[in-house]
Amino acid sequence: MAALGLEDLRAAWRARYGAPPALRSPDMLRHILAWRIQAERFGGLDPAVRQALGRNGATRDLTAGLAQGARISREWRGRRYDVETVAGGYAYDGQTYRSLSEVARAITGVRWNGPRFFGLRGPEAQA
Repeated sequence: MAALGLEDLRAAWRARYGAPPALRSPDMLRHILAWRIQAERFGGLDPAVRQALGRNGATRDLTAGLAQGARISREWRGRRYDVETVAGGYAYDGQTYRSLSEVARAITGVRWNGPRFFGLRGPEAQA
């Protein structure tokens, strides 16, 4: 499976499960397809894990638990960006922003989900 390109992965998905997810990342599709095949063979998530993930598959957002003074870092395009939580938002580069999304936009120049950009939301977020 490691050698398959995006179209070959989509064909493999189609053969097993029907219409493939609308992903453009061969890496992501490869991981999801591998997980599905393993889950069929060995069983999926156990009930405790399913419950921890939530009924709707909700992902954790760790921004709510950040105390004032907490530091968040992200390396992007070879540069490290540090943000600090302050009263009323997030301090970055001498300015205060109301949300992490505003900080991410200031860094990248495009709209981002701030918690996701900083790794605080999604499957990679750890408690």
